[in-house]
Amino acid sequence: MKAIVYEKYGSPDVLQLKEVEKPTPKDDEVLVKIHAASINDGDNSLVKGSPFIARLSSGLLKPKHTIPGGDMAGQVEAVGRNVAQFKPGDEVFGDIGESGFGAYAEYVSVPENVLALKPVNMTFEEAAAVPQYAVVALQSLRDNGQIQQGKKVLINGASGGVGTFSVQIAKSYGAEVTGVCSTKNMELVRSLGADHVIDYTRAGLSRN
Repeated sequence: MKAIVYEKYGSPDVLQLKEVEKPTPKDDEVLVKIHAASINDGDNSLVKGSPFIARLSSGLLKPKHTIPGGDMAGQVEAVGRNVAQFKPGDEVFGDIGESGFGAYAEYVSVPENVLALKPVNMTFEEAAAVPQYAVVALQSLRDNGQIQQGKKVLINGASGGVGTFSVQIAKSYGAEVTGVCSTKNMELVRSLGADHVIDYTRAGLSRN
């Protein structure tokens, strides 16, 4: 199978398209044919090996997992004998970062507990963009922010990965949402449902 591989840390120039062995699922794993994968800030940091402390888990001097990519969506091709949740043909998505990454390939074999069934009304591309950023937004608003109907929510960086999900999630809870972004992204943030949009380039606000 084809995969994007890197054998040393650095800029995107270290990434190479190579032919590698197709994985075989273990007893508790699911083999997924990948249809779409997204690129997050964490993927960029993984390839760069920065911040350096992150290498304690990813490999100190060189990458421990040579195929990057955390968020993916695809179709189950085969399952291990102990897998109970999925069957061949199921459309799934998930964040496979905790299982060794590997989304930038034609196939990946991962534990069943990192996957979920893809909603039928979502494309593979849409589903692949959900796991990391949407979960961060949901946890921040629902779990940490205790969001409720009628609350006022200010979302800084409302046009970014976490921000776009945050605007939509906050509105689904019935909150009054103010989004902060740059001039070129104001219409995008409004289209996601924000009640008010602030242009930080004109309001003297800092993204930090």
